[in-house]
Amino acid sequence: MADTQSNAKGVYLFTRFERFWHWSQAVLILFLMASGAEIHGVWNWLGFETALDLHITAAFTLIVLWAFAIFWHLVAGHWRHYVPTTKGLWAVMSFYATGIFFGEPHPFQPSPTRKHNPMQAMAYLGFKVLMAPAIWISGLALWIYGKFPEIYPDTLPILWVNAAHVAAAFLIAAFLIAHLYLITTGETVFAQLRAMITGWDRHAGSKDD
Repeated sequence: MADTQSNAKGVYLFTRFERFWHWSQAVLILFLMASGAEIHGVWNWLGFETALDLHITAAFTLIVLWAFAIFWHLVAGHWRHYVPTTKGLWAVMSFYATGIFFGEPHPFQPSPTRKHNPMQAMAYLGFKVLMAPAIWISGLALWIYGKFPEIYPDTLPILWVNAAHVAAAFLIAAFLIAHLYLITTGETVFAQLRAMITGWDRHAGSKDD
């Protein structure tokens, strides 16, 4: 299979669809953060109405993308990469806490059967089952409030829904910042970024350790 190929380029870790949904998700999230900030008056680039319309369009596009990605993960079996494990967790935590500052090698080597280290798996799982649902459920509630106020439940205070939406957005922003930093901690600064662009990881292992 394609995701188990290994040659001079390294190990083929990330399929075309995996890279497509990853970068599409990144672009959409960044746009949603920018347009969301404008909706809340942080700046004025597009104008409130345009920013709101494009924010809603991008949000529904992201929900559709997430639906396809979830389906793909289930069908292709890639959900296994996000299963939490404590195996090697302490070694990875120690590396990020101290080892990385002393030039120690990363204790985890990605492979086609385990792409994410224990901390990554837990973080990505948290994003998928907590942060992502929180942002789109609260976002859908806000959309219903503005589009179909007659069916919006009176027992759900809109200010609390908006607060939850903004809080989830800040959590995702923090996740993104941490993600951008951690991708520089591979064998080289750009190794992990290059792997997500080309699909090939020159420093990965061909099988689990």
